[in-house]
Amino acid sequence: MTPPDRFLRLGDVLNRTGLSRATLYRKIQSGTFPRQVRLAERCCGWRESAVTEWMRNPIFYSVDDFPPQA
Repeated sequence: MTPPDRFLRLGDVLNRTGLSRATLYRKIQSGTFPRQVRLAERCCGWRESAVTEWMRNPIFYSVDDFPPQA
């Protein structure tokens, strides 16, 4: 049984990936980093599993390779 997926906030994502904020959002725009998920009106986060998958192979990652998660 897999544990439930957690959501990471911006600071956690930046710390784990070593990316700057500008680079992170540039990669999201180009489709080479997972999109954030809206959690509330003024709050969003990234699925931990999506960030982990990106970290396995960041050079060749594409959001088109992974189906959207509900």
